[in-house]
Amino acid sequence: MPAYEITYRHEDGSLIAQIETLCASDKDAKILAHAMRMDGARQFEVWREETLVYARPQYRARAASFSMEAVL
Repeated sequence: MPAYEITYRHEDGSLIAQIETLCASDKDAKILAHAMRMDGARQFEVWREETLVYARPQYRARAASFSMEAVL
């Protein structure tokens, strides 16, 4: 099973909690991250080794869609 790291952060980016766990898949790690959400957490990320597999909120996705709208 792959190793994952889940980080929870306040709105200002300061760390609330960092959890290391084993999950069968990226999907299972995402579900676990939502299920274990910490009070006051406004942002969280799920990492598999050096790869970001999930983040909330998705700042990059919003920025990309905004810049594409500006082009159109």
